[in-house]
Amino acid sequence: MIALSDISKQYGRQILFIEASMQLNPGEKVGLVGPNGAGKTTLFRILTGEEQPDEGTVTIPKRTTIGYFRQDTESMSGRSVLEEAIAGSGRLGELHFELQELESQLSDPSLADQMESILERYGEVQDEYQNAGGYELEPRAHEILAGLGFDPDQVEGDVANLSGGWKTRVAMAKVLLMNPTVLLMDEPTNHLDIESILWLQKFLAASSSALLITCHDRDFMNRVVGRIVEIEGGELTSWSGDYDFYTTQREQQAAQKEAAYARQQAMLAKEKRFIERFAAHAAKAAQVQSRVKKLDKIDAVEMPRRREVVKFEFKDPPRSGDDVVRLTAVDKAYGPKSIYDGFDFSVRRGERWCVMGRNGAGKSTLLKLVVGDTQPDQGTVRLGASLQTGYFSQQSLDLLDPARTVLEQLQHDFPDESQGRLRNLLGAFHFSGGDVDKRILVLSGGERSRLVLARMLMYPPNFLVLDEPTNHLDLETKEMLVESLRSFPGTMLFVSHDRTFLKGLANRVLELEYGEDGERSPHIYPGTYTEYVEKTGREAPGVHQ
Repeated sequence: MIALSDISKQYGRQILFIEASMQLNPGEKVGLVGPNGAGKTTLFRILTGEEQPDEGTVTIPKRTTIGYFRQDTESMSGRSVLEEAIAGSGRLGELHFELQELESQLSDPSLADQMESILERYGEVQDEYQNAGGYELEPRAHEILAGLGFDPDQVEGDVANLSGGWKTRVAMAKVLLMNPTVLLMDEPTNHLDIESILWLQKFLAASSSALLITCHDRDFMNRVVGRIVEIEGGELTSWSGDYDFYTTQREQQAAQKEAAYARQQAMLAKEKRFIERFAAHAAKAAQVQSRVKKLDKIDAVEMPRRREVVKFEFKDPPRSGDDVVRLTAVDKAYGPKSIYDGFDFSVRRGERWCVMGRNGAGKSTLLKLVVGDTQPDQGTVRLGASLQTGYFSQQSLDLLDPARTVLEQLQHDFPDESQGRLRNLLGAFHFSGGDVDKRILVLSGGERSRLVLARMLMYPPNFLVLDEPTNHLDLETKEMLVESLRSFPGTMLFVSHDRTFLKGLANRVLELEYGEDGERSPHIYPGTYTEYVEKTGREAPGVHQ
């Protein structure tokens, strides 16, 4: 059992923890929640020993191994993806490569005079490696990398050639391959597609490791964790149950505290009125003094903290024509790899299509074809009449001016809007107080995504094309976005790995899939994502419940 006892932590004037305590039991799966800046990452760093609390104690039993997955990955080069994953897997990884080196030395004639000592060391390493299950290490590495979406060719390829998102997956594979006593995971779903998220969900639920995880995917949390620890106001509060149960109980407790606060305020007002009325009456002096003493002894009920939710009325877009987009006999290939071959697809006004498929199936390519960022090799892409398209992709973040503040960016984009309306829009996307004066240069990926979406929805287009719009968004922003777009009267075509987004918005499903013979076989489901899951028994192509 890992225990934090009465820890306090402060950075300058910012107080993160005040005599806070928690424990993590063997094999337990716990979700860590709290607003941005509450101290979730600091708590992880305290558990790994990278930071120390100002006060209090951290108890970690001997022989406890801790694996920590974080968003910022170290540089990777000089190895294949498989070797990099094994190299970061702890003691077994060290033994794996030492065995390889010793085997190389055993076949080197120039080391003949050292052969006895090499053989002795080889025997020692081999015994330790075998007893620790080392000969299962490479098969497990292949299994984990495949689960995280790596093709066999990628596994053998140079890790240095991977993008940042794929290197993050390698970093996750390292931690999972360690099979540590305690697993700390900071937003593991951010760079994963839905197929990999579903695999990770099952992997963690079946793991013997204790788990402490932050995650902005509600479904993921519900299916993995059995307890929630909330950080707020310097305190660590534990709630039994999954994330949905936590939110229900938290809301009920807040309502009870608000009612108790209201009752106490009414009682205090009544007592104060009596004291003020009869303070000068000699006959009532004893009663007045009695009530003054009573008030002095009362423990004040505090009004519960509630995260402020700013409502913003989004304007309706102008009406488009009934035919929004039509792809006819489209071919698209990248080198020898065919993405689309004679592909036909159409979108009608008011439809909300989610596009699903494994890595490389052509999800983002379809969106790029629709918005004109790429052209088909053969076939046509025709857009309908009176169409105004809003396109969100990760490249959209580059359109922001890093020298401006958040508010200055919106003032530049919408010079005729009042500052009050711009601040309300930013508040709806969780930019409040001093956040609006932050330079875009220092914003996190999630903050930049929120700002780009806010700009897009100030005057909503009638056709939204969204490529992973919920990446890096916290749960509150995600749910606000779903609620706002639920009543959106326009048309949507989107790719998302977030099931809250999929279930809340999709009324059509396009599944891009390959058959066993490698032939493309797109499937259309003319219903909601929820109906798709019920009909097919899977939450993503090829991944069964």
